[in-house]
Amino acid sequence: MGGVAVTAEGLGLKGPRGWAFRGITFEAEPGSLVAVEGPSGTGRTCLLLALTGRMKATEGTAVVGGARLPKQLGAVRRMSAVAHVAGVTDLDPALTVGEHLRERALLQHRFGDSLRALLRPRAERKNEARLRIDTALIAAGLDQEALPKGSRTAVRDLERLEGLRLSLALALIGRPRLLGVDDVDLKLSDAERAEVWALLRSLAEAGTTVVAVCSEAPDDVVKVSTEGKEKADALAATGRA
Repeated sequence: MGGVAVTAEGLGLKGPRGWAFRGITFEAEPGSLVAVEGPSGTGRTCLLLALTGRMKATEGTAVVGGARLPKQLGAVRRMSAVAHVAGVTDLDPALTVGEHLRERALLQHRFGDSLRALLRPRAERKNEARLRIDTALIAAGLDQEALPKGSRTAVRDLERLEGLRLSLALALIGRPRLLGVDDVDLKLSDAERAEVWALLRSLAEAGTTVVAVCSEAPDDVVKVSTEGKEKADALAATGRA
């Protein structure tokens, strides 16, 4: 299965402190690289979680792979995965890279695979898990052999870019059709940011639709801005929203 088309029309989410985001409208074809662009605090992560079925929008609609939001949250969650989201996909600093990967493959097997897959012989299941891990690592550009202690390298010893690649690999184990990635340019050098965008482009070119949160996006992506949040709050306060 390839990526999914994503469209939004007047999408908004209101929380206890006002609108997280509002008036989001865009269209993206399957296999697109979509950048959610804006300053921190403008609802970027909330929009990412809403588009992947992990938060429920309060106005407007979106369609992800034929599933309508906010009604079909479960269907969207099943076809999507998220990576590098603080408080949602945090890595355990005490675990090794290999332990994270094996745990995710086990969880995918138990809760993400079909009943038919669960009933396959143990050796076949182990080979499938190994294949999933290897494929995800290649797609995320993470070479375990290049790490200080290989797969036994603890997460706490990873560089920031390596941690991002690991988070991406863990999300890709589930073979999502839509991948949401938060803070792709946080505290990275210009060269590292270029590496990340090249990686995300490669994932999109391989067929996965990618939605990436950033402070500044390159020109060759579908851009969605959340900078209208302050304006939406002001309009709501005056009763003109």
